[in-house]
Amino acid sequence: MALAEAAERVAAEFEYPKEDVNRGVQHFIKQMNEGLGKEGATLSQIPTYVTAVPNGTEKGLYMAVDLGRTNFRVCSIQLHGNSTFSLTQSKVKIPQQLMVAKTSHELFAFLAKQIETFLKTHHGEHYVSHVERRQSYIGGEHNADIFQLGFTFSFPVQQSGINKGTLIRWTKGFDIHDTIGKDVCALLQKEIDALGLPVRVAALVNDTVGTLMARSYTSPGKTGTLLGAIFGTGTNGAYVEKLDRVTKLKKMGHAAGDIDNSTGEMIVNTEWGSFDNEMRVLPDTPYDHALDKESNNPGIQMFEKRVSGMFLGEILRRALVQLIKDPAVPLFSDEHSNQNDMHSTTNIHDNSNLWAQWGLDTSFLSITSGDNSAGLKVTRQTLDNDYGVSAASAEDAEAVRLIASAIGKRAARLSAVAIAAVVISTHKLDHPTDIATTNNATPEVNEDDVVDIGVDGSLVEFYPNFEEYIREALREIPQIGVRGERRIRIGIAKDGSGVGAALIALVADKGSRGASASPSTADAGGFFARFMQDLNRNLRVRV
Repeated sequence: MALAEAAERVAAEFEYPKEDVNRGVQHFIKQMNEGLGKEGATLSQIPTYVTAVPNGTEKGLYMAVDLGRTNFRVCSIQLHGNSTFSLTQSKVKIPQQLMVAKTSHELFAFLAKQIETFLKTHHGEHYVSHVERRQSYIGGEHNADIFQLGFTFSFPVQQSGINKGTLIRWTKGFDIHDTIGKDVCALLQKEIDALGLPVRVAALVNDTVGTLMARSYTSPGKTGTLLGAIFGTGTNGAYVEKLDRVTKLKKMGHAAGDIDNSTGEMIVNTEWGSFDNEMRVLPDTPYDHALDKESNNPGIQMFEKRVSGMFLGEILRRALVQLIKDPAVPLFSDEHSNQNDMHSTTNIHDNSNLWAQWGLDTSFLSITSGDNSAGLKVTRQTLDNDYGVSAASAEDAEAVRLIASAIGKRAARLSAVAIAAVVISTHKLDHPTDIATTNNATPEVNEDDVVDIGVDGSLVEFYPNFEEYIREALREIPQIGVRGERRIRIGIAKDGSGVGAALIALVADKGSRGASASPSTADAGGFFARFMQDLNRNLRVRV
């Protein structure tokens, strides 16, 4: 009984009630508005210069590359015009010496070489015909021969155009001082041109923006996607905003770069992991506080530290260790074997990952929260195999599951705060046109009133009931309620850095041509028509 009561007490510390959810939403909207109006706000609200979203009717062949961590991915994406696509891809590991090279040229020349290899391997006829035309023409290349490429570059940049952005700093093990302050798109284009490749870097892409674009292309129905959100190792969101509300663009003047204002909209990258760094409304526990204090960036990314998979396992580990060290709480502790349904005594190995910072993986939360096995056998086996806790009792496992579930539910309800703030601030739930039904049944939702949200990440995809916890919180917000929550459609959007990047290249290509129509109103890839028959023979999905 002492263990159960202690577990319930710790789980209660992670409760995030309705009143706090609503307070969080209002503060989130306030910080969104501040970020739209000025640089240096808590929520960065970064203009992406992407001014339209697809609706699934777009066609064409586009390329995408993704430089994020230690791998470099090259893709070509065939958009079929019916919300489906075909993907060809290759991936190569970045040599360690290039991650810390002396000059930008060394890294970007390597990246361009991988693009060349990909073209020769998967689009050989196009590549050869391009080389032959270059050799026979003096007048140069024709735009119809050029692949438009989206460049997913997952490092901090100051973006000043849809394909312009200067590196602020390297992260994730990269450290090439020569690159800082330079336009990364221009660096890649220079090396592409040096090899004479038929490729134009058309767009600089954030993977969260790519998630929005990928969802909008593949989602059912007629409405474009409002929000793309990541709930995985990290968390972030990008949404469609009215261009005239991004008032800091006017203040930036010439520094804002070229803007296509034909749609009156722009996708904004919120960088919402930093929401409420000041800790005015976010929940706090001793475990959150200790995690932040001992992190490599204390006081920063305070929302992310309560929501994302990178941190939830560590929160749980700290809560468990506190109980283990409390002599009044018999967690993983038995005086004799009769107290344990395993007919043994529980032991924690000295080298157990429970004793190590970041030693408990967030995937364990999903495992134990979804454990319906008899006596929580799966949880106990995982504790034994992965965390050196032998002969854990059913009571131990139940205590662990209770606390883990509370941490996961709080993360989902916090996620709802961000989603709700975007939906409310963009007025997407105003003026509904529900279709009436008979017999006092719940009105059907008109397809035109659906608010589509694309999500990606291990938490939202694999954590049990994560979406339902989000929806439960949404129903508790007066501006949304039960009726509004029914209009919000949440769907998985995969491969924002590949398919999403290609779609942003499509939008960029349309903008560079000065088209006034939305990219979904025309065949944006039509300039590849004379090559399509040959290319389709070679195009296949490669995983």
